[in-house]
Amino acid sequence: MTWSHALKETARTGLAIERTRTEPMVAVRGACGVALVIGVALWLGSPTLAVSAAFGAFSAGIATFQRSWRPRPWLALAAASGLAVSTFLGYLAAAHTLTFVLMLAVWTLMTGMSWAVGPVSGLVSTQMVAVMLITVTLPTSVTGALGHALLVGLGGVVQAALIVLFPVRPWGVQRDALADALAAVADYARRLRVEPVAPFDPTPLMDARSAAGVTPRQARRRPRQLSGYRLLAERIRPVLASLADPVVGAPEEGPERDRVRELLAATGTVLDAVAHAIRHGTPVRVPSEAMAVLRMPEDGPKLSGAARRAALRLFSLVADVVEASDEPVEEVSAEGRTVHRFLPRPGFGGTAAMALRAVRREARWSSPVLRHAVRLCAVSVSGYLLSTTLPLGHSYWAPLTSTMVLRPDFAQTYSRGVARFLGTLAGVLVGGGVVALVQPGPYLSAGLALVCVLAMYLLLRTGFIVTSACVSAYVVFLLSIAGEAWHQTVQARVALTLLGGVLAMVAYAVFPAWETPRLRDRLADWLAANGAFATAVFDAYARPAERRPRQVRDALLDARAARAAWEQSETQAHREPVRHRGLSRPAARAAQTALSTMGRVIMLLEAHLPERDAAPSEGAGDFAAALRQAMPKAVEAVRERRPLNWEAVHRSLERWRQKAGDRPGVALRDAEQLVDALDDLAEALNKGARQSRTPRDPSQEESP
Repeated sequence: MTWSHALKETARTGLAIERTRTEPMVAVRGACGVALVIGVALWLGSPTLAVSAAFGAFSAGIATFQRSWRPRPWLALAAASGLAVSTFLGYLAAAHTLTFVLMLAVWTLMTGMSWAVGPVSGLVSTQMVAVMLITVTLPTSVTGALGHALLVGLGGVVQAALIVLFPVRPWGVQRDALADALAAVADYARRLRVEPVAPFDPTPLMDARSAAGVTPRQARRRPRQLSGYRLLAERIRPVLASLADPVVGAPEEGPERDRVRELLAATGTVLDAVAHAIRHGTPVRVPSEAMAVLRMPEDGPKLSGAARRAALRLFSLVADVVEASDEPVEEVSAEGRTVHRFLPRPGFGGTAAMALRAVRREARWSSPVLRHAVRLCAVSVSGYLLSTTLPLGHSYWAPLTSTMVLRPDFAQTYSRGVARFLGTLAGVLVGGGVVALVQPGPYLSAGLALVCVLAMYLLLRTGFIVTSACVSAYVVFLLSIAGEAWHQTVQARVALTLLGGVLAMVAYAVFPAWETPRLRDRLADWLAANGAFATAVFDAYARPAERRPRQVRDALLDARAARAAWEQSETQAHREPVRHRGLSRPAARAAQTALSTMGRVIMLLEAHLPERDAAPSEGAGDFAAALRQAMPKAVEAVRERRPLNWEAVHRSLERWRQKAGDRPGVALRDAEQLVDALDDLAEALNKGARQSRTPRDPSQEESP
């Protein structure tokens, strides 16, 4: 993609406004928290104190809207506590420019590295720096600074208290994640009716797994509807794929295929009913017609072979789903021990240790997170120093804009830069115009600021341009409580917002962290994870008595994580103005299709894992050994752009065919499909490598 095309795409993305589901009661609760803090501060203190307290409650409210599985009160308290500390330290350092610049450099560097922990940590840390840059400009003493910091923290306490006292959809994000997972499997069942090898996006299942992590105390308080369903959805998915697949399931046409379509439609209906009940906290109401289909017909079975075994397994799993609406489903190990029905979440100490390990992993020069932290630090400091030399005042606005705009990837940084400037321009002009015409006093300014807060909370997920407009108007009205002149607000904000946005976008162009050169590494990681998943499944066929379900499950989770990392990288790379360097877009799409097919084939085989007393399969053991030996070389070949060689795997498959004779079995048929997917991967990458070596017209080259 050329620079001009990339800039057009990012600008279009930044200006997009989406229709999304709003949460009015949550928005009203957050706005009430801000109103309560402002009102009390104005009544007991001064306008300056009211501004500080309002920013604390405002920031804590934004933190509770982030997509996190943590309890919302803790998010509000964590955001306000961090903001209180940064505000107090900023007050102490603001008296001297050099001291404040050093503190700003350290703080922004730490903020940039917080993205290593996760996007929620990065967003909340960014919000802390942004609000700190505003509050430290309010005049005060050291004692007053401590009071301001305490008021900022009080804003978070108020928001947390309102969440506890007036809960809106408790466990709502967990309900939505689990319902989305069940709905995704239901949609998958319906798509399999018309496309027997339809792909499946595992993201909803991954989100449901993340949402299921709770502490023992939370597990005791968790609604029963959130227990048991996730694992059932995980088990139903491969059974559906196995039932619909024309190679290992029912034939493509005929009475058996018609029966499979009936089962798939009924399963989708049942799962949709369960998803609706979980999302809204209501009893499960399943149509009796769908349940009648999911039983053995009175005239006997209509399926045979592997398809019949998959159908019987589906009957059992769907029955468990329906029964789980009354009682949670417990897992019992082979030894008879009851397994926990929740994923343990680490406490504060464990979370801190995990965060430190994540930051330590990203402390390398090639890391996009470290490069983002260095960019953020350099741009914030240079923006602040440059703003102090301009006769505009409000020197904090340029680094504030840079902090809010900069992100670890190119597309978000440039789209947010455009949206930030235009949204700020609209918000400042509207807010400044209202202040100029009405000349409101402190209480009316506070009321107008609350209207902007409520609008921002309501429209938070519609687009960054809308959020920027609401926040800019909110800041104008809030600072007018302290008596700032409106014309200074308009002129300085617009000019310095443009300066901060330009600095952020130039910084990414000068010191980028392109994702395109990393695509082959991501693809190699995905191939390695799929290879480990395949060998774990075939090992289970080779030695059923030694089968370890946890090994297969862990390999599946690793394969999903590798696929998600590849898809995220491929999406970012598609928006970057960078040459593909050995992996063109068509080659990347073909390789992704091959690896997706490989994962689907392994999943089909997982649905038919043998019992522990089944006979061992010598052919499966030999095939697993061949895969285990060939995978490291293949992964290295993908990284180094060398041709892939699957000769050893082909020879093992041929030996297996000769031993099986006319009775191939499910495992052998899946192994044949797996080898076909590996050949497709080799062809895609080899063709892409040949295309990358083909001379190109220099006029068509994209800038690196």
